Amino acid sequence: MAVVAAAAGNGAATSGKPQRATVQDKKAILDKVDCFIFDCDGVIWRGDSVIDGVPETLDMLRAMGKQLVFVTNNSTKSRAGYLKKFTDLGLNVKAEEIYSSSYAAAAYLEAIEFPKDKKVYVVGEVGIQEELDLKGIAHIGGPADADKKVELKPGMLLEQDPDVAAVVVGFDRHINYYKIQMATLCIRENPGCMFIATNLDAVTHLTDAQEWAGNGSMVGAIRGSTKREPTVVGKPAEFMLENIATKFGLRRDQICMCGDRLDTDVLFGKNGGLTTMLVLSGVTTEEQLLSPDNSIHPDVYMDSLAAMLEVKQPVSA
Repeated sequence: MAVVAAAAGNGAATSGKPQRATVQDKKAILDKVDCFIFDCDGVIWRGDSVIDGVPETLDMLRAMGKQLVFVTNNSTKSRAGYLKKFTDLGLNVKAEEIYSSSYAAAAYLEAIEFPKDKKVYVVGEVGIQEELDLKGIAHIGGPADADKKVELKPGMLLEQDPDVAAVVVGFDRHINYYKIQMATLCIRENPGCMFIATNLDAVTHLTDAQEWAGNGSMVGAIRGSTKREPTVVGKPAEFMLENIATKFGLRRDQICMCGDRLDTDVLFGKNGGLTTMLVLSGVTTEEQLLSPDNSIHPDVYMDSLAAMLEVKQPVSA
């Protein structure tokens, strides 16, 4: 079985073609795993719609005693904002089970002991600001700069705040030239200013009708103007996994990462030594997964998370 081989390899790449999960594969995962980390967009919901069978699957896993953690690279909401979304969608999730990239950015700054007398310039939305507030980290920018425009008249000079010691770039539906220039100036002109990205996702699911340009497009603009590579704190970065494992007291061989993206979710799991499960209810198609050009192989894959409902009872060890 694909899962048994993967378990022995502690998350190493599986040999040969990726395997569609059989009932026995699913039972093997449930025997091995104590915690499931779920991506949200494309796994739990699409846009503002819950994917069929997800509530029943989550209830089944809870009844089996599994720890559930919900991670998202979307930084537009804080953990409190995502809790409201889960609740509005009728999903029974606790606040402490949610881990957003907005929280990851604030947690990273806290971990490196970001100076209290310095500020963060935010390219992003309210989610990042709310998490920074909870950590007591001063910040400027964000939605307050959404309507600011640059008039390129002769002698025009935009001055950055010299107290900005980090620029955090998250998904921003109101990104503009002012924000790009301000972020660029802070990174290039302020000595030691850090460039932090919540994620590099190429696309995201803002609606259930189509894919939309993701945070990779915002980060790319600033990476291009500064010639600097960002520190990434969301998936597939190691920081997020280490923080989750520490927070919940988990060993990596106890965890299964379930997502819909190869280059973030599955790579996140494989880099961290986790069991990996890909669902085809989001970004990745079966054709893309099985393409000879793809080198990122999950341990197993299935059409959607609801396919786990084939296993109604946990298998005894």
